[in-house]
Amino acid sequence: MPTLKKTINRNCNGISRRNCLQFGLTAALGTGFADLLSLRANAGEQAGHPTAKAKSCILVWLDGGPTHYETFDPKPLAPSEIRGEFFPIETKIPGVHFSEHMTKLAGIADKLSIIRSIRHNQGNHGAGNHYMMTGAPPRIPVGCGAFVSFHPSLGSVTAHDRGHQNGLPAYFSIPSMSRSGGPNFLGAQYAPFVVPDNPNSSNFRVRDVALPRGLKEERFVSRKDLRSVVDQLPRFENRASGDPAKALDEYYTQSYDLMSSPSAQKAFDINQEDAELRDRYGRDPFGQRALLGRRLVEAGVPFVTLYEGGWDHHRGLFPSCRKRLPGVDNTIATLISDLEERGLLDETLVVVLGEFGRTPQINKDGGRDHWSNAMSVLMAGAGTPGGTIVGATDRQGYSAVDRVLSPENFASTVYRKLGIDPDQMLYTPLGRPTHLVSDPTPITELMG
Repeated sequence: MPTLKKTINRNCNGISRRNCLQFGLTAALGTGFADLLSLRANAGEQAGHPTAKAKSCILVWLDGGPTHYETFDPKPLAPSEIRGEFFPIETKIPGVHFSEHMTKLAGIADKLSIIRSIRHNQGNHGAGNHYMMTGAPPRIPVGCGAFVSFHPSLGSVTAHDRGHQNGLPAYFSIPSMSRSGGPNFLGAQYAPFVVPDNPNSSNFRVRDVALPRGLKEERFVSRKDLRSVVDQLPRFENRASGDPAKALDEYYTQSYDLMSSPSAQKAFDINQEDAELRDRYGRDPFGQRALLGRRLVEAGVPFVTLYEGGWDHHRGLFPSCRKRLPGVDNTIATLISDLEERGLLDETLVVVLGEFGRTPQINKDGGRDHWSNAMSVLMAGAGTPGGTIVGATDRQGYSAVDRVLSPENFASTVYRKLGIDPDQMLYTPLGRPTHLVSDPTPITELMG
């Protein structure tokens, strides 16, 4: 995989940014150091990729920390103040139970895997989000409400590795970006394309996928040509240089391709879908966003995050879950089944998770608090063995105790399935070495 880079935005009085960078590389860094970076970059390009099973990944992010007790790891024999109000139900896997509102996923449990034994030590939203979304713990203590980026996210790394195709960006986040879903030193061109509008709305329209009103095609092309004539300062093709002008060029090209691509226009036209299928997904924002996610991977987008907030249940856990879980259960089950029916599940990885699980003890407000000692993660597709349960928590769900796994193991599994080597060493534009994943060991049971 090529060396990862970041966009450096600096303004110098009386000199262009490109010339400033050129002077900086030749004078400050020195030719020898630049050559060293080049050698490192070339070494990264020569490294072999794992065999990819997945062309795309749809990551469903349940922000706030979804409860493992009320979803995929019920504890019916625990005391009432721990087991909660819901009952377990049977699944298609003999002897395996989900919680009572996960009926549709229980019915296709033979097509998916559940990891019950990931745990970590980052028990607030900012840190937990970063750890699970990047596979790297935050470098310094961060606040619970923090939006931090110390390492590229799964989606940004995938976008960097794959590049955009068919005029569509390589990484989407719908309807917003998660706290740590950005590119860090990769550069802004690998940030997610955010689709904030509601696909369930009758007037749904995605910004930036059509020419601005009043700007005709001929005029738009002439502006593009004019820019290419005026802006002919030299670019540094060496990836180790981290040329900001090169990054801006790539971002501009992506924008132009998006606005001029028939494939992009078609992918966003959700009204082309059969009304019955739209009903199956659920005529609500999350259901239609999941359907849009399927359309995007079908069009060749390698990474889509479906962000679904509101899972930080410190109070009113059970009324909220009674209201929300049936719809989420139905939508995710429909997404997996729809992908399979279209022959896309073998090449699409579906992942469902949040930043951590919830406390065993139900608090005085009828909720569960943050708990990073145990959580559940769903995986399906891309060669993931169906009907598989990986690991276990103890009898009362306090902690992962069997086949204990880390966020690094989770991230390495996603990367391996996408054909990205988690064991590679990355170098920032300044030459700082960074492991993509510090422990590149995937979860072997899920590799197929």
